[in-house]
Amino acid sequence: MKRVFLIVLDSLGVGEMPDAARFGDSGAHTLDHLVAAAGGLDAPNLVALGLGHVSGVSRVPRTSAPRGAFGRCAERSPGKDTSTGHWEMMGCVLEREFPTYSQGFPPEIIDAFVRRAEVPGVLCNAAASGTEVIDRLAPEHIATGKPIVYTSADSVFQIACHEQHFGLERLYRCCEIAREILNPYGVGRVIARPFVGAPGSFKRTYNRRDYSLKPFSETSLDRLGRAGVPVIGVGKIEDIFAGVGVAQSIHTEGNRDGMEHVLKLARELERGFVFVNLVDFDMLYGHRRDPRGYRAALENFDLALGELQGLLRADDLVLLTADHGNDPTFTATTDHTREYVPILACGPRVQPGVDLGTRASFADIGATVEAAFGLAPAGPGRSFFADVVVR
Repeated sequence: MKRVFLIVLDSLGVGEMPDAARFGDSGAHTLDHLVAAAGGLDAPNLVALGLGHVSGVSRVPRTSAPRGAFGRCAERSPGKDTSTGHWEMMGCVLEREFPTYSQGFPPEIIDAFVRRAEVPGVLCNAAASGTEVIDRLAPEHIATGKPIVYTSADSVFQIACHEQHFGLERLYRCCEIAREILNPYGVGRVIARPFVGAPGSFKRTYNRRDYSLKPFSETSLDRLGRAGVPVIGVGKIEDIFAGVGVAQSIHTEGNRDGMEHVLKLARELERGFVFVNLVDFDMLYGHRRDPRGYRAALENFDLALGELQGLLRADDLVLLTADHGNDPTFTATTDHTREYVPILACGPRVQPGVDLGTRASFADIGATVEAAFGLAPAGPGRSFFADVVVR
């Protein structure tokens, strides 16, 4: 293969994992539940590839002759967050979960942050919904200059500040300081959550930045780079991997912008691995428990997917998957859900109708990407390239 496009539909889970109860996620099924709650799904390209044939999916119609290969992946790593999912895709499987702070961060962390960031204190310091905490505390933040610090069920230290009143570059610098402080604690990500507006109309912007730990082991991205394969990250891929293994990064402003960049690359790129994260599914619709918005976003993606398929060349492979679930019908929390993720494969040389079954790890995806470029995958994933691609 000369080009591989791996598109992560951030949070599109396809049913609870066997250990979902341990995470408080019994009964979760992002795809089926959003389709049921939103009254259907008009996504002919996803249906044609075989999304409805994925094990455990019941709300998406099947087709008599799927045009793609289809299956689902289990997550070996403990956790249900962005870094865990993406790292495992590229062969970095975690042995233990990132630490979480559901009761807020301890004084030694907060005090060090306040001192080094030179801020008068912080607001919140608790697990919270990002949109709710901004609506509630933004006026006090503007009046006092105190950043809003909050977390979730994930291993994240999130800092929300007003772009004009606090300053965007100042927010980024605060996040860099927090990243340094939190490295010894092993916290997965520090996230800049900038927002704009006034009381009653605050709105988060696409100037978000993620400051991640570096992967704990070599990944498929490293091996591809050594083999001379250009690795292009679209969306927050560079942030998730702390820049390691990513030769070119394209930051985006949501799904539509992300797919516009993918289509441009499909027209112009000669060779390379294009690794894409489409964050709106998770950020705008999963966390905000908006199944109708989620459905609309999937339908819009489906249109772009049809356009992408029309641009594919003979030696192209497209893989579609997710990094975790985020069931928009769960109301007890606004957190991610522990679920299987779908895997769909298409391209001119993909054998139609191949059932990939349930893969033992997300790492099978990275192994398949390596095999597509002629590398012998280093593990721990098992490639399905030979099962789906006609030589």
